[in-house]
Amino acid sequence: MSQAEVENLSEDAARSELNTLHERLQAADTAYFQNDAPEISDAEYDALKRRYLALEAAFPELARPDSLSSKVGAAPSEGFAKVRHGIPMLSLSNAFDDGDVAEFIQRGRKFFDKEKDLELAFTAEPKIDGLSASLRYENGMFVRGATRGDGTVGEDITENLKTIGDIPNRLKGSGWPEVIEIRGEVYMTHEEFRRLKERSAAEGGQDYVNPRNTAAGSLRQKDPSVTARRNLKFFAYAWGETSAAPAETQYEAVQRFAEWGFVVNPLMIRATSIETLLEHYREIEQQRATLGYDIDGVVYKVDRLDLQQRWGFVARAPRWAIAHKFPAEQATTILDRIDIQVGRTGTLTPVARLQPVTVGGVVVENATLHNEDYIAGRDGNGQPIRDGFDIREGDTVIVQRAGDVIPQIVAVIPEKRPIDAKPYVFPHLCPECGSEAVREVNEKTGKLDARRRCTGELVCPAQAVERLKHFVSRDALDIDGLGDKQVTAFYQEGRIVHPADIFTLKERDARALKKLKDLEGWGETSVRKLFDAIDARRTPELDRFIFSLGIRHVGETTATLLARTFGSFAQFRDAAEHAAHHEGKPSELFPSINGIGDTVTNAIADFFRNERNVSALDDLLQQLTPQDYAVEISTESPVSGKTVVFTGTLERMTRSEAKGMAERYGAKVAGSVSGSTDILIAGPGAGSKLKKAEELGVEVISEDDWFALVEGE
Repeated sequence: MSQAEVENLSEDAARSELNTLHERLQAADTAYFQNDAPEISDAEYDALKRRYLALEAAFPELARPDSLSSKVGAAPSEGFAKVRHGIPMLSLSNAFDDGDVAEFIQRGRKFFDKEKDLELAFTAEPKIDGLSASLRYENGMFVRGATRGDGTVGEDITENLKTIGDIPNRLKGSGWPEVIEIRGEVYMTHEEFRRLKERSAAEGGQDYVNPRNTAAGSLRQKDPSVTARRNLKFFAYAWGETSAAPAETQYEAVQRFAEWGFVVNPLMIRATSIETLLEHYREIEQQRATLGYDIDGVVYKVDRLDLQQRWGFVARAPRWAIAHKFPAEQATTILDRIDIQVGRTGTLTPVARLQPVTVGGVVVENATLHNEDYIAGRDGNGQPIRDGFDIREGDTVIVQRAGDVIPQIVAVIPEKRPIDAKPYVFPHLCPECGSEAVREVNEKTGKLDARRRCTGELVCPAQAVERLKHFVSRDALDIDGLGDKQVTAFYQEGRIVHPADIFTLKERDARALKKLKDLEGWGETSVRKLFDAIDARRTPELDRFIFSLGIRHVGETTATLLARTFGSFAQFRDAAEHAAHHEGKPSELFPSINGIGDTVTNAIADFFRNERNVSALDDLLQQLTPQDYAVEISTESPVSGKTVVFTGTLERMTRSEAKGMAERYGAKVAGSVSGSTDILIAGPGAGSKLKKAEELGVEVISEDDWFALVEGE
């Protein structure tokens, strides 16, 4: 870059430097925005850009038609102007199965059946899951870009579209019409989406759901420089208003777009038979995982443009095109590897690491594999599942996600299996601590447990961290400010290894050379609040404390039953240790409690039989004192003796608090609605329980109505 003052440059020198800067800035834009591999520093880029703008200001007659002056870093827009499309941007009719496609082809052949020698051809190309945009070019220069909007009027997002490297400011080649609107889809690649999520997480920013929504939000940024940083892409596949047809066929027109400098999809084909079209649909679906961007189907169009015009339009869609959609809750992808995660109770859970694919509007990268039998292709009774095919690393698989269910692999495509793929060998040693991992025998059935568990218990770091997370979770000790992230960090630093360490943290921190307040993310105020929250839980409710211990099979409901039965932790412990250390079955030694069976009593006995557990418990009890469980039941309340059900989101209390409150007022809390239900308390998001209550004529009230009823608010 020249050091001379801009005002002192000759016109020839200014032109030469401006062209050089233009090339350097374009190369830097490509490296940064498209390749995510910047070749120069931000400071150097800014210096080049300032020089570029200064030259344009001093020599306005030298400004290039494809000037970079507004491409990146333009002043934020005040809003988006409206753009009326010269030719409406229509949507497409959908086909959801092969029959719908056959019907579409048949309609076309019937419409043109008078032309006996006509060979009706169609194009087939991936349906990109992005945001539609229309780009207006006049004399080869990009002059305006707009969103689809309502199909008739869209938003003017010209400046944001200029930041996309796949959209040329000037058309290449020749033969383009004087005026033409190129239409296509703006999208974000899986790789760029992953990078954006990682950057956002590191900065404490928002969590992005999927590439399509992220691309759409990026295009509607008021500041084009924000859009530029998202590294969006564009596929061209259609056109709107034009002074001359770009070609005679759809296929030729799209190839012409490539000659003019646009990126077009390489998977577009031309075919004359439905068999070829459907075969291509299936090939694209199987490649879906490797494309690197989201698609949600395949689009078929009549190839000849004159036939498109003759077949015409219906409502807001062309008759001559249709979108063959993929199943919404399933997708095909590739299983890269199988990882083993060790849970709080020592369960070894296999997790499939997948090549990213969007299923039901959510990007899926992981799927549960349940257990080693599921991987081997058999159910809990030893019967074949997935036609008996096992799951191997490298397999092409079908992933399913329905509602909020964790994604799972429902099928393997055997013909896509790599030649060197080997059966997965489930580990018999814990990957975290090396202890033996065993499958227990179910005493009732005599069958092996489907899950394999680590026997390392408290010596296993995976279990230790998860036990600590469970101990401080909302339904257990509920220590504010001590979430999963903090627990993991404190464990790794050695600050908290056992539950008792939580309650000595303040004392030890006072003696430590490196204090908690000096760590990144902490300060005096946040540390003080944490210590106050810990101190506030030194006298926990008995049911919460029992639940917090993480005894296998002891959930919230069981913990409440135990607390209500024994009343104090001392009495519960006496009964548990008696069952653990005396001859006989624990279920025969432990008091009989309605709702608690052999599985739970055996687990309680196992917990108190483990000396390390008892030692850790004794240390903990030196720091806190569980409250005795006392419930004063009101027999005079308006809900005494009635059966109530809670559903939806409760905003004034947790579900366990709601249950405890109802029981204090003499009500019985049920988990489902039936003919014996008296009242349903429904919060936001109530679903099937609300519908059933209405069908049965059960009284339905809100959470506020509930408080008014029982407390007289």
